[in-house]
Amino acid sequence: MDLSIVIVNYNTRQLTLDCLQSVFASETGYKFEVIVVDNHSHDDSVERIRSEYPQVTMIVNEENTGFSYANNQAMKVSSGRYILLLNSDTIIQKDTLEIMLSLMDGHPEVGASGCKVILPDGSLDKACKRGFPTPSASFYYAFGFSKWFPNQPKFNQYQLSYLDPDEEYPIDCLVGAFMLVRRETIDQVGILDEDFFMYAEDTDWCYRIKEAGWVNYYYPRTTIVHYKGGSAPRRPLKIIYEFHRSMVLFYNKHYRKQYNPLVSAAIYAGIGVQFAMAVAKSGLSFFMKKKELPAATSSGDKGTFSG
Repeated sequence: MDLSIVIVNYNTRQLTLDCLQSVFASETGYKFEVIVVDNHSHDDSVERIRSEYPQVTMIVNEENTGFSYANNQAMKVSSGRYILLLNSDTIIQKDTLEIMLSLMDGHPEVGASGCKVILPDGSLDKACKRGFPTPSASFYYAFGFSKWFPNQPKFNQYQLSYLDPDEEYPIDCLVGAFMLVRRETIDQVGILDEDFFMYAEDTDWCYRIKEAGWVNYYYPRTTIVHYKGGSAPRRPLKIIYEFHRSMVLFYNKHYRKQYNPLVSAAIYAGIGVQFAMAVAKSGLSFFMKKKELPAATSSGDKGTFSG
């Protein structure tokens, strides 16, 4: 088996089916298997996937175990020389698997690779090529310096906007929506850290892969489309919490010992302020929708609020 494709599903039935359709439409000489882990969906995802794609290996969880844990479940039973983490809200091209596996076979120093990821409107998903979120990189990103000086490497350590997205190069960090990893690399650095429920697990993995001497490589010779946030809107407060918790986890794991307590205090304070603002924004949005709902319903226009 050349490739094991791992997809985690959580209430994203149609997105997952569309993703699977694109996978099985691939034109490649490589042999692959697909493992879908369902994280206790409440729709009919499991039944539909089993019915329409009986060749898929299904793992059905009785609770939402989180993104890292679910991916690890699949990796433990996979048999491919390579593992591809693929989000359920993505569509790959017919040539994607062939191009990316050919890259990996031709470059044994590459531990993990990713392709160009675009959003439905055709713009770049900037998460597909990133630097590590060091304190300085996070500072310049959070306070807008990266937007003011997009072509200055010093101020764009995180999103790397000064690098041409149509050129290939080694980078710090790929995105878990499409991350192709060599089996030998996983054997050396381990699987995903399950302390991360659903954010920053890819960043942590890339950090460990690079730290172990492997190359993380951005290769835009093929593209995928990422319908970002497929399952996130269903639990906004949980998503907000896990997003900010992951920042703390990553900093504590990789950076805290390198910086003095004042820097750490500033980092924690910044994350706390961001968390509070995000919660307030979510609450205001919910309140405004609740406030507008009766008028929308009485007029017979339920489209905006019908879920």
